[in-house]
Amino acid sequence: MKKIVVLGSTGSIGVNTLDIVRRFPKQLQVVGLAAGNNHLLLAKQIKEFRPRVAALFDKKKSALLAKEISKGTTLLSGADGVADVARFADADLVVSAIVGAAGLLPTLSAILANKSVALANKETMVMAGEIVQKEAKAHKVTVFPIDSEHSAIYQLLLAGKRDEVAKIILTASGGPLLRHTEKMKKSVTCEQALAHPTWKMGPKISIDSATLINKGFEMIEARWLFDIAPEKIDVVIHPQSIVHSLVEFQDRSMIAQMGLPDMRVPIAYALFYPERKPLPFPSLDLTTLSGLTFETPNKNRFPMLQRAMDVLSAGDTYPAVLNAANEEAVGAFLQKKIGFLDMHKIVRKVLDAHVPVKVAKIEAVLMADRWARLETEKRIQKIS
Repeated sequence: MKKIVVLGSTGSIGVNTLDIVRRFPKQLQVVGLAAGNNHLLLAKQIKEFRPRVAALFDKKKSALLAKEISKGTTLLSGADGVADVARFADADLVVSAIVGAAGLLPTLSAILANKSVALANKETMVMAGEIVQKEAKAHKVTVFPIDSEHSAIYQLLLAGKRDEVAKIILTASGGPLLRHTEKMKKSVTCEQALAHPTWKMGPKISIDSATLINKGFEMIEARWLFDIAPEKIDVVIHPQSIVHSLVEFQDRSMIAQMGLPDMRVPIAYALFYPERKPLPFPSLDLTTLSGLTFETPNKNRFPMLQRAMDVLSAGDTYPAVLNAANEEAVGAFLQKKIGFLDMHKIVRKVLDAHVPVKVAKIEAVLMADRWARLETEKRIQKIS
């Protein structure tokens, strides 16, 4: 019986993770749950899975949660409570699915407590990938990727030796605005940007997909997850979302990982690694596919991708600043304070204003994050 903690249990990845647990009750047990502010859904999850410990980041709503649940689960709150759940002693594996920078410290807490992590929170690696992997190695734990693209690469790399890899290629659907010109994007609404054609995701990652910065973040994440040089990481647009990523080896052979888009597949792979469990989901029927297409991203239409690629090469605290500025800009767009194209303008100016610092300790990352949020908020206020 593998005992797991799910951080971000009320989000899309968290809900899908619990669906896998539900399907394998004799092999998986939930011992801890943590969420942001959705106390009603967390209460339902606690009643169903009966974890020994649970936490809600929102302290005010924790009082409401306490009224919804019965005895048997220790209830914690705030950032410290979430971190306590992350390092819960009885856990064998921690699923890190908290959205945004808020997932960094709980993920690191789990690693420092000698817990392997199934990682869906890409911001952890974007902000502090080198530190996270250094600590994972020191504590002899493994970081398993849950993102469909990185899970695909993780699997593909088993086909050869690491020094035989010539290139890894992340695929991107292109999001809902793939064919939009810059002129068309000036009037894009939140509803249009959220309407992803393939995946059902939360609002923040949906907007990141619309700007394609999510793929830039995934490039940075891949650099640290797989210890691969930035120049060996590439992106192609693949609207069908059937090929989840590819690896090219030095003999010029290329291997692809394929499947219907369903996040429960990479989640199950991470939960049961190195085993593959039978899943009652539809198979990919190649005979029904009308075609698989691939194209180079248009960086003029997706300047946020270029910003991320620049940051990947620059290193230091630039990735933390990019992530923080983007989070604040996306939040402002979702609140309709700024327009779609304003997000890139603001992020670019914040990056230009940043004085980078070497990332030796987590404090440097957190300081850069705080600075970037304050700087971004100033620029949002000027527009709104």
